Amino acid sequence: MQLENTVSTVSKVVVFCHRPNYTMGMQRLQAFKYELMPNGEQQRNMRRFAGACRFVFNQALALQQANHEAGGKFISYVAMAKQLTAWRNGSETPWLKDSPVHPLQHALKDLEKAYKNFFEKRADFPRFKRKGQSDSFRYPDPKQIKLDQGNGRIFLPKLGWLRYRNSREASGEVRNVTVSQSGGKWFVSIQTRREVETPLPTGGIVGIDMGIARFATFSDGTYLAPLDSFKKHQQRLKKYQRRMARKVKFSANWKKAKARVQKIHSHIGNARKDYLHKASTTISQNHAIVCVEDLQIRNMSKSSKGNAETHGKQVKQKSGLNRAILDQGWGEFRRQLDYKLAWRGGHLIAVPPHNTSRTCPACGHVSKENRRSQAQFACVACGYENHADVVGAINVLEAVYDLRDSGDPALKCPEKYSLTSCQLRFFGSFRLG
Repeated sequence: MQLENTVSTVSKVVVFCHRPNYTMGMQRLQAFKYELMPNGEQQRNMRRFAGACRFVFNQALALQQANHEAGGKFISYVAMAKQLTAWRNGSETPWLKDSPVHPLQHALKDLEKAYKNFFEKRADFPRFKRKGQSDSFRYPDPKQIKLDQGNGRIFLPKLGWLRYRNSREASGEVRNVTVSQSGGKWFVSIQTRREVETPLPTGGIVGIDMGIARFATFSDGTYLAPLDSFKKHQQRLKKYQRRMARKVKFSANWKKAKARVQKIHSHIGNARKDYLHKASTTISQNHAIVCVEDLQIRNMSKSSKGNAETHGKQVKQKSGLNRAILDQGWGEFRRQLDYKLAWRGGHLIAVPPHNTSRTCPACGHVSKENRRSQAQFACVACGYENHADVVGAINVLEAVYDLRDSGDPALKCPEKYSLTSCQLRFFGSFRLG
């Protein structure tokens, strides 16, 4: 992670004028992920359990779809759990009894949650799971789990004691355990719950403009250089993907080539995740309020290919832009900032992204001619000049003050961007200097 400095041209300085002299207790749910070191039998059982959960999920999804086509209502989890009992006791799938029942039941809960997210327009319609993609299963009952951190091992039903790489202590009371496979390795994620005191936040308020040439530009003029994890390994990935394409599918050499490709993908994802964690941790440690744009990444990265009747324009260029946008990991970065600021007593505030790069922070003039190039901003009304990303970050910060004063009906602040009462009280401890 690289932090660069530029000349700061912020027109308003935010200072901390009052800080409450207390902390409040809160329940923190946190997951600790470790690499497992299973023996051969345990690996075979984990593959079987993941396959059984995948089978139950797909069977339940097919049943829901058939029931919907027949005009029936949505099948609840309780009714679907009775179907699971029938599948376990049936003559066609007796092998489901070899898997622990709680992970199978949780697969049904995952499907119900997927439908709920779809109904509330938070996700697409649930899709059937494929072997080798996100293989995992969860033990939701903490009474069945034994954790021996001193010896670096964990006990799970029908798997026994498993060794894991104890890289750090898992603090708190164990709530559930998720076993997953990624890049040919098995991992265990232990979710715990503990009582913690919310620390007093340190630092002030900052606006952030997300980009590609600069990963994150701050309203004080500094910025973070991008990692471009996928771009760095793109040619190497193509090389091994071509080798895999020339192999006979499902042959021994094809499986070796596939494992190599998966390893590169895993390395790209791990490097990106490491960068985002370091960046979000540094920002949350040094700022009490962080303001970001509410970017609709799914819409920004849509394909422009078009269809048979309407052909797309500049498809290749848009494809490269989409790849660069997704390579940055803006959504994951915002998710990490949100919970890390909350852990430290701070707040993350999302503002409307409209015209943040076209509005002059000096005179307020809005025009697309203000943005001379990708990096240059020059106001056609007052002549104000600065880097375009710095201008965007300043305008993001200014938009938060508009949200704070959104009691004026003329502002017409959408409900999704209105500040909560907690954020308003916290924001009241800041003033303009």
